[in-house]
Amino acid sequence: MRIQNGQIISLGYGKYVRSDDDDAVEPISESRGPRRRAFVWVRGIEAPLVASRSEGAIVDDLTTPAEDAFRTKQQRAVLQRVVRTLDEIPGAYRRRLRESDGIDLDGLAEEANRILA
Repeated sequence: MRIQNGQIISLGYGKYVRSDDDDAVEPISESRGPRRRAFVWVRGIEAPLVASRSEGAIVDDLTTPAEDAFRTKQQRAVLQRVVRTLDEIPGAYRRRLRESDGIDLDGLAEEANRILA
């Protein structure tokens, strides 16, 4: 894993750190909950910052190039629009497509929701 230099990383609820200054990320095991998901040690600050985002999400941001992160956000937004559109198709049409043409819109929507989760 390679830390991407010069990126601003969100810790959640208005806290941001520069990727170059992030020394360590650790999940919170005791008293974990909303607004308390991970500890982040930052160069020059003695005590760790408490992040409301999970350690996995923070590490993803630290190691993913900015262009890739932007593209991923765009893809997620499009997939969310597709799911919303599929949800608006009446059940009778879904059933007819499944029975006559083998097109399973329900299965497609479920798969997209799994990816988005």
